[in-house]
Amino acid sequence: MAKILVVDDESSIRKTLREILEFEKYDVDEAIDGLDCMVKLKKSSYDVVIMDIKMPKMDGMEALERVALLASDTPVIMISGHANIDTAVEAVKKGAFDFISKPPDLNRMLITVRNAMDKSSLITETKVLQRKVSKRKNQEIIGASPSITKIKETIERVAPTDARVLITGSNGTGKELVARWMHEKSSRAKYPIIEVNCAAIPSELIESELFGHEKGSFTSAHKQRIGKFESANGGTIFLDEIGDMSLSAQAKVLRALQENKITRVGGEKEIKVDVRVVAATNKDLREEIRCKRFREDLYHRLAVIIINVPPLNERREDIPALVDHFNKMVCDEYGVSPKKVTKEAMLSLKNVNWSGNIRELRNVVERLIILSGEEINEEDVMRFVVPNSEEEVSEFKKVFERFNNVDDLHKFIEKEYSNFKAS
Repeated sequence: MAKILVVDDESSIRKTLREILEFEKYDVDEAIDGLDCMVKLKKSSYDVVIMDIKMPKMDGMEALERVALLASDTPVIMISGHANIDTAVEAVKKGAFDFISKPPDLNRMLITVRNAMDKSSLITETKVLQRKVSKRKNQEIIGASPSITKIKETIERVAPTDARVLITGSNGTGKELVARWMHEKSSRAKYPIIEVNCAAIPSELIESELFGHEKGSFTSAHKQRIGKFESANGGTIFLDEIGDMSLSAQAKVLRALQENKITRVGGEKEIKVDVRVVAATNKDLREEIRCKRFREDLYHRLAVIIINVPPLNERREDIPALVDHFNKMVCDEYGVSPKKVTKEAMLSLKNVNWSGNIRELRNVVERLIILSGEEINEEDVMRFVVPNSEEEVSEFKKVFERFNNVDDLHKFIEKEYSNFKAS
């Protein structure tokens, strides 16, 4: 049964609304003002809140803003007997689902409640699907080497806290995976983890991306935009490649961490946010600080817990487990059974210089699955992964000289894969 909270200082209004809604088979709870509403929301969850604008102690407008922080997905229907168009517009701008004048029209009230219920159900279903997709995407942290074991232990100890985490390591080592598991094992897992690749966003747009902007704040700001910090409210924001963030954006991030508030670009209103910050970088931030490209105060705010993810060359004992994992994963994507990898091939793979780390290994495994025969042997590794001698390099080049462009190469790979699947 759907649950509705009615917030009004007039007992007659609360009684009338309760009778109407209970007749429609809703479970109804009451609050006498904004403060009582906050207490009720902390103790229980509601599908819809119906709230008067004018109340003692904490009026509806202030309560509306607090509901947005405490139960951001709960639709709020504002009601008032003394409001005008400007009040209604202001309420909707602050996040109200709808605005109804007192005394409320019965049919309109019920239709609005049903529409709000539909929105609430849709949000719930979307979050459930997002969690399912997120869990499918969250791969395991593969490996039993001392360094990986230490990382897993650190995640188990740190994840339940709200401590900020800085993840360091070269490209392709799996920093994003560590961040995802830090979120997945935290109490914030029911809320989203929002990823921001600071290196991929132009410096002039990074502030808008992180904090949002108001309509008309700059030339192309045709409408209001919610930033990543607001989107991550209640959850985790993952600032990847934070060493590439501009100094002006760093200053705003520092303020957000200090005060748990942000201001949209072009706006004046301070917005409270409750987010856990996990950052990652492939740069030496101490060196960046020395060169005055990174703020030292921000570094100390972020680096409460530091997790260094080692390159694959420093954890070669994990390669067999990683190869088996990618073998199963890639073959599952292609709808075929995993290929056998000979001991000699596995030994050769352990001796490769993995400059591209885990990302490179995954691509190599896919290449071997497509281009090798019924099993992956040492010869396949030498042909398609490590052409060491001049003769092998020459042969490797000849293979690719047959193709005029990338499309021809893709067609060749698809043909080889089709032949392999047919066999």
